[in-house]
Amino acid sequence: MEKEIKARVDSLLGQMTLEEKAAQMIQVSFRHLGREKSLEWAKRGAGSFLFAMGEDAKELQQAALSSRMGIPLLFGIDAVRGHSVNDHATVFPTQLAAASTWDKEAVREMGRVTAKEVASEGLHWTFSPLLCLARDPRWGRVDETFGEDPYLTGEMAAAIIHGYQGDDLRNSDSILACAKHYFAYGEAVGARDACDSEITRRKAKEVFLPPFQKAVNAGCATFMTAYGSMDGTPFTANSWALKEMLRQEMGFEGFVVTDWGNMTSLMTQQFVAETPEDAAKLAAEAGNDMMMSSEEFFDTAVSLVRSGKMAESVLDEAVGHILAVKIRMGLFENPFRQGDPKCLGCPAHRDAALNVARESITLVRNDGVLPLNPTQKVAVIGANGDDIRAQYGDWTYFSHPLPDPEKEPVRPYVTVKEGFEALSKNVVYCRGCGPMPCAKDDLDAALDIARDADVIVHVVGDMIDQVGEAKDRANLDLSGRQSELHEKLAALGKPLVTVLLASKPSTITREAARSNAVVIAFNGGMFGGQAVAEAVYGVFNPSGRLPISFPHHAGQVPVYYNALPGWHFGPNARYCDLPAGPLYAFGEGLSYTDFAYEDLTLDADTLQARVTVTNTGDRAGRETVQVYFRDCVSSVLTPVKQLIAFRQVDLQPGEKKTVSFQLNRMDFSLVNAKEQRVVEPGKFLLMIGHSSKDADLLKTEFTLS
Repeated sequence: MEKEIKARVDSLLGQMTLEEKAAQMIQVSFRHLGREKSLEWAKRGAGSFLFAMGEDAKELQQAALSSRMGIPLLFGIDAVRGHSVNDHATVFPTQLAAASTWDKEAVREMGRVTAKEVASEGLHWTFSPLLCLARDPRWGRVDETFGEDPYLTGEMAAAIIHGYQGDDLRNSDSILACAKHYFAYGEAVGARDACDSEITRRKAKEVFLPPFQKAVNAGCATFMTAYGSMDGTPFTANSWALKEMLRQEMGFEGFVVTDWGNMTSLMTQQFVAETPEDAAKLAAEAGNDMMMSSEEFFDTAVSLVRSGKMAESVLDEAVGHILAVKIRMGLFENPFRQGDPKCLGCPAHRDAALNVARESITLVRNDGVLPLNPTQKVAVIGANGDDIRAQYGDWTYFSHPLPDPEKEPVRPYVTVKEGFEALSKNVVYCRGCGPMPCAKDDLDAALDIARDADVIVHVVGDMIDQVGEAKDRANLDLSGRQSELHEKLAALGKPLVTVLLASKPSTITREAARSNAVVIAFNGGMFGGQAVAEAVYGVFNPSGRLPISFPHHAGQVPVYYNALPGWHFGPNARYCDLPAGPLYAFGEGLSYTDFAYEDLTLDADTLQARVTVTNTGDRAGRETVQVYFRDCVSSVLTPVKQLIAFRQVDLQPGEKKTVSFQLNRMDFSLVNAKEQRVVEPGKFLLMIGHSSKDADLLKTEFTLS
């Protein structure tokens, strides 16, 4: 902590009563407590509110400033894909869709736009980004992740954090980022939301902590503890994670907030605490600075200190972290800071959302049927082809925190159907069926319009009732009658394009085999439908790459690319009733042109790698050059390959470029049995190419001494 800030923090702490310190550690839900009780908390000196917006936030801030200490409030909001709980804000694609761009600048801009729109309402803090790894697609919150890989997740995280926080936290259009959920939340056994993550400390350091380290390095101001536990210890009560790792080893200087009711969950869900006093003591002493929606902490913390069961220094440390962030934001000087209200949903911001949506579209199969010609008669079929709720997914104004069927979607937005209709007059639409059985299902009507079309576009996927917290799925097949309809459409013998508009990978092996083309769209936000249509008609050349692998069957998971070796019979090992690899692999994605790789070189002394990439097709395109490595012999098991760098290159037809990467020794490190990150000397394999698939990679062996 900087000397000036520390002196100011110490001065404030010296003036605060025990009760005022305990109150600073409380985050109150305005939506759940209501105006009167919230005002009482503000006057008492609560540290933060969530779900308070507009005039409500201003009134609460005024009440806080009129308290004895006059410490300003922090206002937090779930702006995880734009300021999307405001129905007039810009709604971006989900993190999973954004990760499909592999474009750090586009993701940084997504964060910048979000910050401006959140700040335009006088709010200070977003609970984003989510840095859990989606290594099991059955988990309900896969859509909120940047995919399965720690390196890509860390790079995307740093980019969006820089976007949220800007150049200076004191700027009126900068907001606090929050790296969550710390950590390994997505690794819960059986993909059961908030259950135990059966990993070791070594595994944590090797796989799950590196993205959070990049968040720390990017200056992320706040962290959020995860639901769940590791090796039986709840993350909310895990002092090794919060103090030894986050503070001491990783160098984090911001403050830590629990997730919703996490302190209370120590009693009611995890049963490691018997009383509120036990839970408060565990959470505070472990290193949580602010308790989200656990107001009982106030009385119990005061009681614990007065009875001598907990040192007041525990509160001093926590409150010091909170005050330091408020000082860095300039809140004491400008408690009613506000960005430009006119920026909310402005054209430039909508353009940014459209850009991310376009870049996220990932083509994984195409036998030449795409791009379509506007003169072809196209039958667009499927409920998800004209359902903005399914296209948005969760964490928006009609799905946060629970789906609101009464809330009307607000324009502008473009569904897939509308996107097609904007580009061609030869488009017909039929709902057919959707992810859930419905009285509106009519497969015969869909087949009737399909028979008269030149091309069928079947939009399949899931819906918000199947997505989010406590919405884990055991079966990843297309739900409802979607697969049945797909089979009947394929039997017509027409060219069939399948669009997956979903929150996560689905097991679409049969559907893919029946299709002439497959487009992965995930949840594309307000202009996701426009992006799908433009990609299919060739308005732009799709460049998305998968940030997550697609299994053939739910029983095949996990299928993440960076698995450990050792399965009996080696590289060709597989379940006897399934192919060895995934349906679609991490990093995979096609284009309307082709790219060739040649001349891979590596200088073993400088660790500079070079490869030549040529656009061998007749259309300009963007290629994402991916760099992987393998430690050939190591003291502990290491992945069969691991991403360590990537770079995007735009190439005209016939154009050739040499792409270089300056690597360093630590890129080839591992965490050994003593939990130390080291580089072990020996042979390594460097791989560069189009995706994580072996067939897409050039390889060269080298030695580190």
